[in-house]
Amino acid sequence: MRRLSEIHPAIYKTRIGQKRMFRRLGDASKRFRFASEVSTDDLKFTCKKHQSLLRRKLGNSDPQLQENKVGNLKIACPTIDGLLIRPGETFSFWQQLGEATEEKGYLEGMQLSRGEVVRGVGGGLCQLANLLYWMALHTPLEVVERHHHSFDPFPDENRALPFGSGAGVFFNYIDLRFNNPTDATFQIRLWLTGEHLKGSIRSDIETPNSYHVFERNHRFLNRDGKNFRENEIWREVIDRTTGNRVREELVVSNFSEVKYELPAGVCSPEAC
Repeated sequence: MRRLSEIHPAIYKTRIGQKRMFRRLGDASKRFRFASEVSTDDLKFTCKKHQSLLRRKLGNSDPQLQENKVGNLKIACPTIDGLLIRPGETFSFWQQLGEATEEKGYLEGMQLSRGEVVRGVGGGLCQLANLLYWMALHTPLEVVERHHHSFDPFPDENRALPFGSGAGVFFNYIDLRFNNPTDATFQIRLWLTGEHLKGSIRSDIETPNSYHVFERNHRFLNRDGKNFRENEIWREVIDRTTGNRVREELVVSNFSEVKYELPAGVCSPEAC
């Protein structure tokens, strides 16, 4: 049965307003120590660097939406670049970025909403959240909030990271947050080139461990005439001094409906 908010647009907008209000009230009552201090001086040690292509073929989507996304990222990145996450502080994507509005110069880009690809102001900022989440997984920072889309909208095209290793964001109640439980201070650096969104997480002291994030048990399957994709994202923690494995941990299990046509033979016989 469909929810009322899925039937009538006005009810849907009202429901969004309620969820945003509840998030603001919740944050105020819990009194989080959100990271807010910015420094343009790089901290000494690099924990993780990563980059992602700004333009990829995404099905039959309008290429102009990708150009708009690049413009949105140019506005968003400076609001986070240089942010220091001190011991006990929490990074919040939306607390730092603020709402992406036309008044701030944000353009219509591609958004994933309620199982569909739609146009929306500020679209494309998920690419920034994806980058931040992937880098955070390679640090001692603890991810305390992360959301993944319930559907897979486009076939893989120049995919560099495992499926399901990204982070969905929607102001302000679908957030990306990670906490610093260590005695070190961390710093986020972000910048764009002509082809890539680039970033790094740095620290003021060298962390004792390094991290390797990888995929297991990836497959496509069919249930009740619909195709789905599933996998697991794992993280290996390695002692930086000895090179020995400290532990291996499951980060997340993904299960998403596939919204594009799969080539013949992709699903294994036992799955389909």
